Amino acid sequence: MFKQFVICNLQFFNCTLKQKVFNKVVNCGKKWENVFYFYGSKNIYSMESLFGVYECTADAKGRVMFPVAFKKQLAKELKAGFVVKRSIFSKSLELYPMSTWNEMVKEVNKLNKFVKKNVEFIRMFNYGVIPVELDTTGRLLIPKDLMNFSGIAKNVVMAAAGDRVEIWDKKAYEKFIKESTSNFEKLAEEVMGGAGSTSTQENK
Repeated sequence: MFKQFVICNLQFFNCTLKQKVFNKVVNCGKKWENVFYFYGSKNIYSMESLFGVYECTADAKGRVMFPVAFKKQLAKELKAGFVVKRSIFSKSLELYPMSTWNEMVKEVNKLNKFVKKNVEFIRMFNYGVIPVELDTTGRLLIPKDLMNFSGIAKNVVMAAAGDRVEIWDKKAYEKFIKESTSNFEKLAEEVMGGAGSTSTQENK
C-alpha cells in the first residue's frame, strides 16, 4: 500500500521516468528514510527531516552534550560541521548542518543587492552567524553572545525543526509550547488546510 501511495504521488508530480522505491531504517531505529532512485538519471532525491526533542545541560562555558539521536541522524554532516545563529521569530537559536546552510545562503545571495531592504535583510540574516563543531567528547559550544540572546543559562532543550535544530532555554521553550498549544488547531488549518487543493490546482 505504501509503494502504491508513493507511486501515485510520483505520477501526481508528472514524473515520467521509471521509479524504484525502498525504505531503510537508520541507526537510531526509529526514522524511516524514503529514497527515490530514478533510472536513466544520476540524480537522487532524498526526503530527510530531523525529529526529536531532547533536554540537555549547559556547563559554565556554554558547552552542551549533543544528543546521541541527533548525532546518528546527522552522521554524514558531523565532519563538515554546523552553523548556529539567532532565530528570526523567537528568542532561540538555530543550528544548521553546513550543507543545509550553504544551500540557504545560495538563495539569499540571489537577492538584488541594489535594493535597500534586501541589503538590510542580508545584513541581519548573517548577524551573529557562527560556525561550530562538536568537540572530541561530542559537546557543542554555544557562544556567549548567543547564550545571552536566547537566555540560556543551564537547562537546554534541543528540538528538531525540519532541516535544523532549535536550541532553547528550557523555561522559554515550555512557555512557548504552552502558549502555542491552544492556537495550534487554528494555525494548522490556516497553514495546511488548503495545501492539498492548492497543489492539485497548481498541477492542473
